[in-house]
Amino acid sequence: MTKQQSPPSTWKVRRRAREGKRAQGWEMQRQGRRVRRPDPQSVSVDATDTSLTSMAGLLEFGVWARSLGVDRELSATFGRLKPLTPQVVYPMGAQLRLLVDAFVAGEARVFSVESLAADALFVHLCGGSVPSTDVLYDDLNRFDDKAIEDAERMMAAHGLQLAKAARLRTAHLDIDTTVEPLLGSQQGALPGPNPRYHGRPSYHPILIRLAEVDTLVGAQLRAGDTGFGAYDVPMVVERIRRTRAVLGAHCVLRVRIDAAGDCAELMKAVDAEGAFYLTKAKLTPDLLGALAAHPRWRTVDVDADGRPIRQVATVTFARDVWMRNSLGVRVVAVRSRDHDVGKQVFLWPDQDWTVQTYLTNDWLGDENDLAREYNDRAGIEPLIAELKGTWAIGKVPTAGFDANHAMFLLKLLAYNLLRRFVADRFQALAVWRGAWLRRVLILRAGRMVRTSGRKRISRTQPIALHLRC
Repeated sequence: MTKQQSPPSTWKVRRRAREGKRAQGWEMQRQGRRVRRPDPQSVSVDATDTSLTSMAGLLEFGVWARSLGVDRELSATFGRLKPLTPQVVYPMGAQLRLLVDAFVAGEARVFSVESLAADALFVHLCGGSVPSTDVLYDDLNRFDDKAIEDAERMMAAHGLQLAKAARLRTAHLDIDTTVEPLLGSQQGALPGPNPRYHGRPSYHPILIRLAEVDTLVGAQLRAGDTGFGAYDVPMVVERIRRTRAVLGAHCVLRVRIDAAGDCAELMKAVDAEGAFYLTKAKLTPDLLGALAAHPRWRTVDVDADGRPIRQVATVTFARDVWMRNSLGVRVVAVRSRDHDVGKQVFLWPDQDWTVQTYLTNDWLGDENDLAREYNDRAGIEPLIAELKGTWAIGKVPTAGFDANHAMFLLKLLAYNLLRRFVADRFQALAVWRGAWLRRVLILRAGRMVRTSGRKRISRTQPIALHLRC
């Protein structure tokens, strides 16, 4: 008789991180006890305590951000949008820093600041007075093209600094776009490539992720009818140069894009920058014909019976536009019998092979390794899901495109800052997503008290010391 073993505890249980009391089910079962919910009326409610805060972790985050110079950088970079005069009560730098705190704490809209005005710590960090939402809307509408460029550059700089600390020898830049469906008539909200909501107005932002540290090193909010193509080449080239300038010339850059990257101008530009590109190929009829006629395939995996189930090849093929641009492109094909995700392409009627095709300028890499390297690009999908869910990048504050662009970049800045904060102070939590990082690090109860003329936070649920670096 096989002895049944209890399943191991899942790593997703995060109670220990918050010093929570462990479950006592087994002990209570042995004692013959069961839990009983108390009568809520047995708990008395005291008078309102205006010294309470539900986000005590913002204090430690604020101390770290100030030591990093974030407050000073915001004031120096964006202060020109709202020059300091005797009539200015809320400087521009302080306003943007307020929004970053709000995003880190989990709020998604400008209007959410109304609820934060009742939190003692948030009010204190704002300078003792939380502005009205009208003032915040007006300040976002002050953003011009230069301010948006500065915001994107600042956001990317914090993402790159985390990578610089890691001293990477190889870095992967994953480029992808996403759709943000909108319900109103915002500027730039136009119907575009929306696979789920056809004909619905939307924004179509582009995001660039540094895979090794899972931070954003480039982003741009775009109108909904904007695709990805040759006109995005200058933006991609500038981000590659910016990344290389921070990571150093010794770092090998590899750019991964989906089939939208099958663009001669883009591939030529990436190659000219000394970086490798790896993209899915657009399956045009001439390419499909070359794949079907290719005679030699190398087997890299077999099943239990020794029958090939995965084969690779470098296919001799060139598009006319590649030859006109003197562009040497390696066409890597992988055919598999057990490929059950993505688009299924069957070219051999008498066999059950399905084929995937990739384009690259890496002529030395093994075909199978290149295909698996491209598959790692899938990591940008959960990041986009987190940005939409946890950071609400799809929620826009105003009808103006520039203000919405500014809000979009400020949320991405908050994301990168939280990632740097975790890497600096709580490295054991670096694999966690933003929702749990908020619960453990930011959203903790506390009380502001004054002792000897100085304010301090008396907080509950301290972060376990073993989680610190």
